[in-house]
Amino acid sequence: MRIKRRAKLPNNQLFDSQYLSVQTDDNYEKTYIKQLKQFAKHEIQQAKQEQKTEGKLKRKELNTYQGKWFRRLSFLWHHTIGRVGEDWVFLAFLGFIMALISYGIDKLVLFLSNSRMYLYKLSTTMSVRYFGWILLPFFLIMFNVGFVQLVGPQSAGSGLPELKTILRGVVLKEYLTFRVLVAKILGIACTIGSGMPLGKEGPLVHMSSIVTTLYGSLISKLRCFDIEETRKTEMLAAACAVGVATTFAAPIGGVLFSIEVTTAYFAVRNYFRGFFAAVCGAITYRLLSVWIDGLKTYTPVFKTNFLVDLPFDPQELIVFGLMGVVCGFGGALYCWCHRNYVLFTKRNKFIKWLNGFCRFIYPGFVVLAVSSITFPPGIGRYLAGHLPPKGHVDNLFANFTWMSGNLTRKQEIILDNWRTDRTGPYLHLLSFMGFMFLISIFASTMPVPNGTFIPTFRFGAAFGRIIGELMATWFPDGFFYGGRNVHALPGGYATVGAAAFTGAVTQTVSVAVIVFEMTGQICHAIPILIAVLISVGISTNLGPSCYNNVIIIKKLPYLPDLIPSVSNMYAICVEDFMVADIKYVHFEMTYFELETLLRENPKLKVFPIVANADNKILLGSIKRNELMSLLEEQTGRKKRLQYIFNRHFENESIKIENKKKVEEITNADNRLSTYDNPVLQHSESIPGIFEDHFALNDTTEEYSNQGETRPYGFIFRKIPRTNSTLKSLLGDSRKPFIVPSKGRTLRLHQPIRDMSRKERNKWEEEQKASLVDFTTSLIDPAPFQLVERTSLLKVHYLFSMMGLNLAYVTAIGKLVGVVSLKELREAIEDVNSGKLSHGPLAADNLYIGVKDSNFQVHV
Repeated sequence: MRIKRRAKLPNNQLFDSQYLSVQTDDNYEKTYIKQLKQFAKHEIQQAKQEQKTEGKLKRKELNTYQGKWFRRLSFLWHHTIGRVGEDWVFLAFLGFIMALISYGIDKLVLFLSNSRMYLYKLSTTMSVRYFGWILLPFFLIMFNVGFVQLVGPQSAGSGLPELKTILRGVVLKEYLTFRVLVAKILGIACTIGSGMPLGKEGPLVHMSSIVTTLYGSLISKLRCFDIEETRKTEMLAAACAVGVATTFAAPIGGVLFSIEVTTAYFAVRNYFRGFFAAVCGAITYRLLSVWIDGLKTYTPVFKTNFLVDLPFDPQELIVFGLMGVVCGFGGALYCWCHRNYVLFTKRNKFIKWLNGFCRFIYPGFVVLAVSSITFPPGIGRYLAGHLPPKGHVDNLFANFTWMSGNLTRKQEIILDNWRTDRTGPYLHLLSFMGFMFLISIFASTMPVPNGTFIPTFRFGAAFGRIIGELMATWFPDGFFYGGRNVHALPGGYATVGAAAFTGAVTQTVSVAVIVFEMTGQICHAIPILIAVLISVGISTNLGPSCYNNVIIIKKLPYLPDLIPSVSNMYAICVEDFMVADIKYVHFEMTYFELETLLRENPKLKVFPIVANADNKILLGSIKRNELMSLLEEQTGRKKRLQYIFNRHFENESIKIENKKKVEEITNADNRLSTYDNPVLQHSESIPGIFEDHFALNDTTEEYSNQGETRPYGFIFRKIPRTNSTLKSLLGDSRKPFIVPSKGRTLRLHQPIRDMSRKERNKWEEEQKASLVDFTTSLIDPAPFQLVERTSLLKVHYLFSMMGLNLAYVTAIGKLVGVVSLKELREAIEDVNSGKLSHGPLAADNLYIGVKDSNFQVHV
């Protein structure tokens, strides 16, 4: 730095050859203040700009990118469908899409069935025919198993039990995705097309739910905000109705069936939504057959032509009632066999090892066994194995008596499917019933999409056909009523048996309405309803339905129904099955106690908060994640490094103060020695403030050699910004502390290092000894509470209606217990089985409890 001295200038005046001609002390101070203001203004502007940029980045992360065409589509949606009404357009679109999917599956199944028959008829040699009969089903099932496992493992099975838990409020991950939809569509087509005795009703309900979820996601993107959970549940309830409606072209039965199967309590406001979507789907499904297949008009799926004037005699109602009894016990037996066989496959060591070794071996064995049994020249001749499922139902619903002598050529062709030269229809029907009962259970354990409705429907139709043929044989002249003889209709008995057995297996009364719509006739409404009501009542008292069995086997979080005949449930209160050993959090708790609580209870997701450990007054609840965050903030790495950072600079500040005192003494001596040289006074003393504490890098030294005399501006450019994070300031704790700046850095001589293990443990113990600070935590101030005298029936109602997973039990505000879905489910099962019962003073205690609860309310 070159500084010249003019002879005529005062001693307190300097000449700067590079910047200023004359610069006095007053002039220098004004320049410094101006630079300081400019620096502060620049820093404020830069901080605002960075804050604005961070805000844009955050909004960009929250809002997904929308391209040009997507923005145009969103604008069009807002100004057209968005104004008309999204729900109705969505429901109509859902029905149309599901009708296309159902019709496409039917056409693909028909193509695969025809291909199988073509391979079977290619040769007259028995071995070649057998090979052609089993070849296509084997490859279809192998492809099905591999495709489902790779694309969407959640698509295996029916889908209705899982959807039942989803509608209750439980989130099942990766269950309603596009990959699962693709796997479900191809999987169910391959399953039915291979000739397996399985159905498609449950998978179609699952597909409809997936389409609803995907369409809802698209609408939320177009509207730029998410759809509410309540609305999603309403749309899923409508989707269930559409799935059943597009399976059987039965909109009324589809709505009722979806209500019975999927929900315990149904909101009436969803009634019209379900009917609207189901009607759109059913009409489109049948009209596609008219437009594409060339049907003359809209027809039911299994059209019948029973006599409408006198379809049955009142005396036959007794027989229909007995059929309901038999179907009730048979349906309960079917559910019991299905549940136990599935459990056997899961517990058997050999089958478990086989599935772990290769997942294709067990399905391959099943498909080979089923295909071998249905081989037409073999056992299949006694099972009508060459007919598809629709052919079986059409033959069993035929409106003529198989045992009569006067048959037309068309009737002879139908009867030839169920008899041989040596055997008659009864043996064939009994063999068909045994095959459908056992093989449908056997085949349902394969990890492929499948349904239960159609196999049980065919079994019930065969049973009803046997009863109808026996009644026609035993009473050839019919029953005398109203001055004329009423002959028994075996086809009508088949419809009654199909509805009764299917209703017993699914435990739904709406199957009766589905049969009305599938057949297109309501002449047997009274017999069907009588048989279905009796069968469902018996089956419900004997055990869970086929869908609830899957829930039990998979241990899905769902509540079983209370059996109405169990009177003991009215005397059971929540205090009889609640968990009294409560793990709670209170405001006088230390961090060490909090850590111990979290470590000892790793499965608890929510903890109640009480005032203190003595009174246990419930104040709210807090999630486990929040408690983990509190513990991390108190003893985590971030706070530890902040503590090290502060401690380091406290030590440095002490050193600086000591050095300042030494410098003041040194500078005083220098002023005395250099009083006659004011140039040295200003050029060396002012920059020396930070010289002993900061080491400059090469760019700084280079800059200082260029003759700059404004040291304050140079110093303030090296001060770090206030919005720097601790991580950016500290960086690696093993490296020296570096303060960044534009073009130059300030480096501390002494590096900052992390604590040793011993120091860290001591520091953590000190931190954990303090009380927990809940001021920054998210606390639920109003968790759901029950009084200890709340009955089991009311608890079941509240959990079902509100979708609760947890409730706290209190007595005058004091926390006395907790009830989760698990405890309630176990209590209901124990009550239904008679294991859980109240003491002999149940009535007295209940009366006292009512008085106490009233007293509590008045207080």
